[in-house]
Amino acid sequence: MTSGDAAIAAAETSTAVVAAAIAKNLTVATAESLTAGMVAATLANTPGASGMLQGGVVAYQNSVKAGVLGVPEGLLASVGSVDPGVAEAMAEGARRACAANVGISTTGVAGPEPHDGKAVGTVFIGIATDSGTEAFEYSFSGDRQSIRGQACEAALARLLAVLADVGYRA
Repeated sequence: MTSGDAAIAAAETSTAVVAAAIAKNLTVATAESLTAGMVAATLANTPGASGMLQGGVVAYQNSVKAGVLGVPEGLLASVGSVDPGVAEAMAEGARRACAANVGISTTGVAGPEPHDGKAVGTVFIGIATDSGTEAFEYSFSGDRQSIRGQACEAALARLLAVLADVGYRA
């Protein structure tokens, strides 16, 4: 998938995410490392997003992950920033910091070099709701821009699936 294809898919998915969140009266917050705000920006580009997007945190550095999102420093020291537990803690931190129903996070390796012992293209997306928190692992290929675009699209697709599955109205 090219970065252009990922951007088009992300925009289409974003429209469905915004509609689903508004229909269920749910709010969303983001915590982004790898995507550095792309998920929040894609949502914000969608008409109606102000009815569901609470806010987001760009946590590129571990100090921001720990200090703002509450990711345990011991976890970051032991596993690094590219880890499912970190993705989960980031999503929980976004949800808490922005008082949202759903938190979503992205962390991973866009390249050009491996990071924290993880291969280029390794991505974890975390989702936190009042029902629990879960991380999902992906392996993307391509250049840095393409990997980041694919991660954004995957995060929005995962968010849409979770919103469709959340069986309550807040």
